[in-house]
Amino acid sequence: MKYLLSVFFGAASYGILSTIVVLAYGKGYSLGEVVGSQLLTGFVLAWLLALILKSREKRRVRRQPDSAASAAAAGLTWKQRLLLMAAGTPTAVTGLLYYESLRYIPASLAIILLFQFTWIGVLVQAVSQRQRPGRVMLITIAVLFAGTLLAAGIAEQGMGRFHLIGVLLGLLSAVSYSLFIFFSGKAVPNAHPAYRSAWMITGGMLVVFVLFPPAFLFNGFFGSELLLFGFLLGMFGAFIPPVLFAIGVPHIGEGMAGILGASELPVAVLLSSLVLKEHVSALQWIGVAVVLLGIALPELLNKRHEGRRSGGRAEARP
Repeated sequence: MKYLLSVFFGAASYGILSTIVVLAYGKGYSLGEVVGSQLLTGFVLAWLLALILKSREKRRVRRQPDSAASAAAAGLTWKQRLLLMAAGTPTAVTGLLYYESLRYIPASLAIILLFQFTWIGVLVQAVSQRQRPGRVMLITIAVLFAGTLLAAGIAEQGMGRFHLIGVLLGLLSAVSYSLFIFFSGKAVPNAHPAYRSAWMITGGMLVVFVLFPPAFLFNGFFGSELLLFGFLLGMFGAFIPPVLFAIGVPHIGEGMAGILGASELPVAVLLSSLVLKEHVSALQWIGVAVVLLGIALPELLNKRHEGRRSGGRAEARP
């Protein structure tokens, strides 16, 4: 149960981000300041965790100087570090696109557009493997698309009230996040999650600082509200989720993790309604439920299929 809760709360942490960003915009902070402060905080927290783990590994090697412990304490090569930094670049791009979309469209719509990564990721995988998506995946995409139309309010009000730039930015953030998931899973998969996370955040932070030089560090950052916003964004967006996922996912499997990961969506919509006072109709909540069903559908169908196979084998026994 604790592993299920670990993944659930890790995903729910992501749902808090859009509300914090809108509040930061309300205080007059810019996109570069918001994303830069988030990644800087995540960078500090991730490397503190990595250094603590490194220190523990060195102490274990001194106590047990066997080959296994020595291998665990061995550092990454610079080629591996650069690969991880490159794999972390899309997460910075995702943050920039997603947070910029919040200037044009409601947070409740932005998170729904970001969640299109679920079916975009299927297409990316199909293209990379040159394999056509199966029937289950096509049904899932159809369910997700229908749920999105309801959840975004398009079925009620049409596209007229939505800013086209905001919608495009939201969809591009979904594409970027799909690429992040695709590349991050292939970059040095055998490295410890804490080290992988630290180097990936480093790569993302450097990209943001190149695009938006961190002038906020010299403009009273440490005594301003931006420090609080950056800390909250870094904690809930760049530190807590990777740690909780690293704890829970290996024990519950990627399929169940994908289902629990959908907790980000209702949390984001709920907070946008309660904190930001955005109107979310009953039909939109139904759409959110349909999107969650679409995300869970492949795993549910697989479980049902496995149950039938195991039941058939049991009946075949004499």
